[in-house]
Amino acid sequence: MWKSLSVRHPFFRPAWRRLVTTAFVGCWTLFELWTGSVFWTILFGAVSVYCIYEFYIAFDPANYEDRDG
Repeated sequence: MWKSLSVRHPFFRPAWRRLVTTAFVGCWTLFELWTGSVFWTILFGAVSVYCIYEFYIAFDPANYEDRDG
C-alpha cells in the first residue's frame, strides 16, 4: 500500500507535474480552511507541506528514475 502512495515515482520527474500537484493540494487546503473544515484543513495542509518537502527541499532526480527498465 505504501508503494502506491509514494511521491517518488517517475510520473513526478517533470517539474510541471510537481508544481501542479503541490498547487492543487495547497489550493484545496485553502478551500477547506475557507469552508471551516478544521480536520480536512489540517490533513491537506500536512500533505501540502509533505509535497513541498519531497518535491523541492529534498528533491533528488535519482529518486525519480524508472526502476523497471
